[in-house]
Amino acid sequence: MSESGLLVLDKPPGITSHGVVTRVRRLLGTRRVGHAGTLDPMATGVLVIGIGRGTRLLGHLTAHDKEYTATIRLGSSTVTDDREGEPLSHADPSRLAAVTDEQIRAEVARLTGPISQVPTAVSAVKVDGRRAHARVRAGEDVQLAAREVVVERFDVTAIRRSSGTIDVDVHVACSAGTYVRALARDLGSGLGVGGHLTQLQRVRSGPWTIADAVAWDALDAADDPSGYVIDLGRAVHRAFPVITVDAPARDWLVNGRPPAQVIHDEVVDVTAVVGPDEDLVALIGPGDRGPAYRAVFQP
Repeated sequence: MSESGLLVLDKPPGITSHGVVTRVRRLLGTRRVGHAGTLDPMATGVLVIGIGRGTRLLGHLTAHDKEYTATIRLGSSTVTDDREGEPLSHADPSRLAAVTDEQIRAEVARLTGPISQVPTAVSAVKVDGRRAHARVRAGEDVQLAAREVVVERFDVTAIRRSSGTIDVDVHVACSAGTYVRALARDLGSGLGVGGHLTQLQRVRSGPWTIADAVAWDALDAADDPSGYVIDLGRAVHRAFPVITVDAPARDWLVNGRPPAQVIHDEVVDVTAVVGPDEDLVALIGPGDRGPAYRAVFQP
């Protein structure tokens, strides 16, 4: 079985995030594998994979903000808000030709900052216990509630025009739970011409960027693929604030005793505690009576 930790993968196109997990299980010889933040089959880029005890970090890592490059095609909309869905509408060519660069940039600005966004219907959001995408593919009419998200950056990097389409290249930095496909949909809707996503690459997930990610081909060809797994101590130093404790405090914490007895530092949100050998001991956060456990990691 591989060592516990995190694997930062550059997901190839044409495979689901669950499909990646299945491949990693087989490659590393362990069933305990999961991922932090779904990427659609057409999407590529940073997918953080948890291995062994590293799966216990995933719920906390999913909440990190993310960054993408994408191409939005104006002039048509689809069922899935991306190129893989059935077409819903096509704009009149004269209406599309009348859309100016200034109008595009103004609508992008309107979709920047704290916004209320309706997730794309073909998403992993659960509706009465079932994923929305499963309901849509079963022929159901799915209506999702809007949610508050933050689009920190929505920058237009290029606008390309051809017969019947306008392709807009963008760079997006956003909070967890933001759907770039929904941004494409809403950009096209706001301009009155429809829009969908034709390309998406996640270039950052929390502290990990595309430069940190290993290509699938390299992982698959490695004599020892577990060599790409980042151990838990190193991983939490990238992902969270860290407190280092001595051996007696480590032993106290791994037995689940009250952390406030040995942790006197101020903790914010999720804080990692590591021992003198940089081994991960626990995740803690603020509680009613001082620091409280989020998770304990036995040796």
